[in-house]
Amino acid sequence: MEAKNLNATIYMAKMEELDENDRLLVEMAIEATGRSYAPYSRFNVGAAVRLDNGVTMPGCNQENAAFGVTMCAERTALFAAGAQYPDATVEAIAIAARNDEGLTYEPISPCGTCRQAMVETETRGGKKLRILLYGRKCVYVINGISTLLPLTFSDEQL
Repeated sequence: MEAKNLNATIYMAKMEELDENDRLLVEMAIEATGRSYAPYSRFNVGAAVRLDNGVTMPGCNQENAAFGVTMCAERTALFAAGAQYPDATVEAIAIAARNDEGLTYEPISPCGTCRQAMVETETRGGKKLRILLYGRKCVYVINGISTLLPLTFSDEQL
């Protein structure tokens, strides 16, 4: 048996170390947590995407008593951007969350379904997606979805 080593580089930054565009995107994601509908988990997630045409769009999670029809913040933002600006490329996404104690201390990571949606977004756009995961402790800065999902399922496998 042979081992395959998968390396991932994730940068940890303070908010003040981010450039203005990234900082504004993270702030939009934080703000979007306040519009989340999460009466069951009380875990409010906000996301924001930045398009290559300069437009930024927020998204937030929308829960349902039938959890299978719940929509995560990341996909809400990505799909709204795709619906409203189908010819634009998503350059970056920021994600933040709050619970009963406030904004999370550690950055949160997207679920598997959202990671797969990011794979498709990155593939369609033809360039690496910049991913900003906010926590009060730091912001993870990730260049490309393959860092979060190293063995991606893509159209090349169909």
